[in-house]
Amino acid sequence: MTLTDKTAVVTGAGQGLGKAIALAMARAGADIVACDIQDDKLAELTQEIDALGRYCLPVRCDVSDRAAVDRMFADAADRFGTVDILVNNAALVPSSPADTERRNLHYAYMTTPMERRSLGITSSLTDQDWLKWWEVNVHGVFYCTRAALRHMEPQRHGRIVNISSVAGISAASTHSPGYSASKAAVASLTKTVALDVAGANILVNAIACGGVLTPPFQAYLDTAAPEQLGSLYQMIPVGRLGTPEEYASLAVYLAGDNHYLTGQIISPNGGLVI
Repeated sequence: MTLTDKTAVVTGAGQGLGKAIALAMARAGADIVACDIQDDKLAELTQEIDALGRYCLPVRCDVSDRAAVDRMFADAADRFGTVDILVNNAALVPSSPADTERRNLHYAYMTTPMERRSLGITSSLTDQDWLKWWEVNVHGVFYCTRAALRHMEPQRHGRIVNISSVAGISAASTHSPGYSASKAAVASLTKTVALDVAGANILVNAIACGGVLTPPFQAYLDTAAPEQLGSLYQMIPVGRLGTPEEYASLAVYLAGDNHYLTGQIISPNGGLVI
């Protein structure tokens, strides 16, 4: 599998899944436009990609800022001539103390015998709990997709990989209704954009990730009680979380030319959702 001479924009590339995807695409031969809001993480990634013999253009960009996104793609085109691949990975994830409390409540309810009742999650959310997900998780995906297509459509070739979640295709993240809704929006946008641009040989797919062992999830695991960890792993038939590298290999495949997939929501999740 090769991405030789391709240029890939990867958002949220500074750590976790985004970093794994950027490195995997560089190993496959692509040059990388690495987007993140953490300068130190971008510097580390740039050094690692340089060591692989590929070029990395680090760009500090908040994808919820439309003008910043447009500047990033203009810079990418100036440096590489075009953009061939977009990975919409940047996202907010449920990691606040309140998110953790709701997560533990949900996991216990699903794995422990107890009286059936309303969990009271949705009715207790504030407006901020709901609204905070949309700027990055949905608007950012749209801004980046639109900017990428303005390069891909004239050349009649491109690949877009959106990072969605099992939260967007199931009730696996009942603990975070706003996050789930934002990831469902990404899944829906994937399908509509795929149909829109298929005639220009631009393939658009989404990876609906199950549990990914990223820094935010690792932080949760580090503080969770044994019974909470037991509840989590009991919900996953294979009994573990997926590694960023396992998900990255699928992203590389979807970014390549050796497949006939578009508009698909592919969900590696260890059997959490079947």
